[in-house]
Amino acid sequence: MERRPRLALDYRSSRNITHDYDRAILGEGISTLFAVPVLVAGRARGVLYCGSWSPSPFGESTARMALQVASDLATELRVREEVQRRLTLAPASTSGVDPVLREHLRDTYAQLRRIAADVPDAAIRRRLAEIEQRLADLTREDGAATEALDVKLSPREIDVLACAALGQTNAEIAVALGLREGTVKSYLQSAMAKLDTGTRHAAVIRARRAGLLP
Repeated sequence: MERRPRLALDYRSSRNITHDYDRAILGEGISTLFAVPVLVAGRARGVLYCGSWSPSPFGESTARMALQVASDLATELRVREEVQRRLTLAPASTSGVDPVLREHLRDTYAQLRRIAADVPDAAIRRRLAEIEQRLADLTREDGAATEALDVKLSPREIDVLACAALGQTNAEIAVALGLREGTVKSYLQSAMAKLDTGTRHAAVIRARRAGLLP
């Protein structure tokens, strides 16, 4: 399958395409056809077709729209597959879970939050949030103390804390989340203030006890 867009201004006479679907395309009376591959991890997973019934120049704005739709589809496929892959790795219960596995699940949680931040579709973000909560529940140790807090952290504050929980520095968190280092510091300070803690380590512990982090 092609990995680059193809444009046939006159589909019937074009020699740059396979004509495998002539019956369907010509049967619809389509003259101009623009094909955009949907690429996931560098591999074509499908093709988005844009057609016109009359021979006409294919404008740059139309091409940009088609490329954006293909990019959005690729993002959705990537997210769905990553979520499914990670769900198959998640155990049904953490009773007696090895500490190394628990840290792996926490890393998975942080990665899912980074993916969710780049997803424009609200329905997919809600689904990811449900999975994030499931991971948080899975990593909670049996018998661990819980703490009821009247605290609401912003999504970015949780993102930053999730990365800090993995031992990442402000600079590393900034790279991971695509933020400025100063912005990361501000989010951390805000989260620490809301959680009434003096260090990032204490903030992570309290957020975990409150069920805000895995």
